[in-house]
Amino acid sequence: MKITPTRFDGLYVIEPTVFHDQRGFFYESYHEQKLAEVIKDLPTFVQDNHSLSSKYVLRGMHLQKPPYEQVKIVRAIQGEVLDVVVDVRKSSKTFGEYYKIVLSAENRKQLYIPAGFAHGILTLSDTLEFAYKCSRFYHPDTESGLAFDDPDINIDWGVPHEKFIISDKDIELRKNTIQSLNL
Repeated sequence: MKITPTRFDGLYVIEPTVFHDQRGFFYESYHEQKLAEVIKDLPTFVQDNHSLSSKYVLRGMHLQKPPYEQVKIVRAIQGEVLDVVVDVRKSSKTFGEYYKIVLSAENRKQLYIPAGFAHGILTLSDTLEFAYKCSRFYHPDTESGLAFDDPDINIDWGVPHEKFIISDKDIELRKNTIQSLNL
């Protein structure tokens, strides 16, 4: 398992070691001990989520406010997704900046997202099965997020926004900007 830090404090790309033979492949998608050797204060993960989306579905930019913020490990089980996180930690040197990566069933990359990041995904393939581990249970009273098109962040999604399929909840989040977010 290769665990690579990004320029964002606490944000890591995880690449499992994949073993192939005539039957197919095998890999460890999560190994607490190996992660804890690199990631200090690795939390206990209490909930796994799994979603199915069609092409150009945008989910995000989501977060839970303190004291219920979540650490996540995310990956594509089937298909391909553009995964984007925004640093909303006001004391961080990368506050208001974003990181993006393509996660796919083919590349098997995962993203370890620390607390203090808004998270969103855009499905690039016809369908996507997406899985993520969470360090805290879903807490609807502290659910929040950012506009996917916040002009101060200016995320390059690589796809015209007119093609996005967005839930009513995520449309409502468009009123939240990085400057108005109250954490």
